[in-house]
Amino acid sequence: MQMLNLAQQDFLGEAFCNLSEIVTKFNHSLTLNLRNGSGHALQGTMIVHAEETASSRMAVEMTFHCLNLDNKDTFSKSDPFLRVSRLSESAVAIPICKTEVINNNLNPVWRPITLTSQQYSSRDDPLLVECFDFDASGDHELMGALQTTIAQLENLYKSKAGANFYSRKGQKKEKVQHTFLDYISSGFELNFMVAVDFTASNGDPRTPQSLHYIDPSGRLNSYQQAILGVSEVLQFYDKDRRFPAWGFGARTPQGSVSHCFNLNASTNDCEVVGFEGIMSAYSSTLYSVSLSGPTLFGPVINKAAEIASHSAQYGNNRYFVLLIITDGVITDEQETKDSIVRASDLPLSILIVGVGGADFTQMRTLDADLGKRLQSSTGRVATRDIVQFVPMREVQAGGQVTVVQSLLEELPGQFLEYMRTRGIMPRPPQHASAPPAYPPPPPQL
Repeated sequence: MQMLNLAQQDFLGEAFCNLSEIVTKFNHSLTLNLRNGSGHALQGTMIVHAEETASSRMAVEMTFHCLNLDNKDTFSKSDPFLRVSRLSESAVAIPICKTEVINNNLNPVWRPITLTSQQYSSRDDPLLVECFDFDASGDHELMGALQTTIAQLENLYKSKAGANFYSRKGQKKEKVQHTFLDYISSGFELNFMVAVDFTASNGDPRTPQSLHYIDPSGRLNSYQQAILGVSEVLQFYDKDRRFPAWGFGARTPQGSVSHCFNLNASTNDCEVVGFEGIMSAYSSTLYSVSLSGPTLFGPVINKAAEIASHSAQYGNNRYFVLLIITDGVITDEQETKDSIVRASDLPLSILIVGVGGADFTQMRTLDADLGKRLQSSTGRVATRDIVQFVPMREVQAGGQVTVVQSLLEELPGQFLEYMRTRGIMPRPPQHASAPPAYPPPPPQL
């Protein structure tokens, strides 16, 4: 087969879109206007169609254990956990799964993990399995690693890599299950919500050193980057594109400090239209409130949980996603844990972006993605992990995975866990005569 030399071909145009735009369209087809390299419209369109292969419904369940791990702690034994990543063609490690942490144990056996073919791609694609000693600060110490494939793990074996690190695939089962796309295709929605930190620790918005500084040149600050990145992806899963948006930690024009106020300055409606509405309301709020404190998460989480609870009473086809962007340490840590534990029973996930250089140890505790599920002040344990925390500075420093990719990494799994544990099934496929879920986007000249 002769390879084409692109340099010798005539350029006809280009088009860009998010995958979410395609999979939320009727029949998973999207028509895009072709543009030149400067963004101006050209004659012609491109139709993009997405299909989910039958193999993508397969899942593999595996059990890992380690033997004779090197002890990294001085006064006790290590607290190991595993992280499984898929290696891309460019050798970038993309995390797809983590085990729970097993405390004080050098011969751990973890609970079975389930990997879908969407996660591991192909049985012959390389996987990186890393063993870490857990640290509450997030600075986990690598204990060893190995590279393998699903095909290799299907044959029972023992392989040595690093400092006395062994991994073994034990009992293996394959099963067919409904996918995230099955639910989205049958009319289920992800409803986006956002809460922005307006506490004084962000710095005076009028100064360039502030995390809230609006650059006249158009360069986005960290808050704007997080809002734009996440909302651009999730907006297509929300049919009416009306998003509840709140601020917290500021003194409002009414004269009192509020820990949950409507970003659009309305007294009776917290919704704005599209990500453009969020960005506009955020900018306007910076000039209408006084940054104050303290930093409280409980009120906005309770508000989001109230909306999710009310919706669940009248149907089960909506799942809510709350994005919280913050710069610092929260004052109401236990109240926040209580709110998250209560919300773990609801169709709700919470994404937290940490901006600036603060100590985010508390946020990692809230994340609880290593088997240490949150516990309320009454002793109740969260029914599932619903929080994903990403410190923007660490992701940007790594440069391999974007903040948005890191934030949304666990969302499909959290959505599916909620649906499956409650026996909620996808609806029958829509009829061919059904109208498209969204109008095509207008051309941007």
